[in-house]
Amino acid sequence: MPRIKATTLLCLLLTTPVQAEVYRWTDATGSIHFSDKPPERLPHTELELRNPVTVPMADNLRRSRNISATRDEVQSMLSASDTPRKARGGREHQNQHATTCDGYRKKLDRIQSQLRAGYKNDRGNSLREKRRRLSKTYSRECILR
Repeated sequence: MPRIKATTLLCLLLTTPVQAEVYRWTDATGSIHFSDKPPERLPHTELELRNPVTVPMADNLRRSRNISATRDEVQSMLSASDTPRKARGGREHQNQHATTCDGYRKKLDRIQSQLRAGYKNDRGNSLREKRRRLSKTYSRECILR
């Protein structure tokens, strides 16, 4: 019985939170140092450490639901504003849109193959810039619609 009490007491003592001091000082070269032991001859300051801030899971989930609801609301507003535009053009507008998107994809494929083939640095930078602009346009006009 005394061994169990001693073991329990030892476990409790070992699991208590440890509070260490943290010191900050600047050396002669201007470098800032942090340590748990103060320097012997240099002026130093003891830092006060605060406990980390944690967000409870319920609050985190509530915020996530609010963000999802806002995203859904914006998406429905965007799709509502796109509906008349799509209805106006009919099949001809859809065919033209598909042709435009195919053109963007072909241009992106051509630029990608040029990048894979090798290039000088200036040429590669301009190709990557073209790919970036074209990819943004393709995403905006073909994917996000």
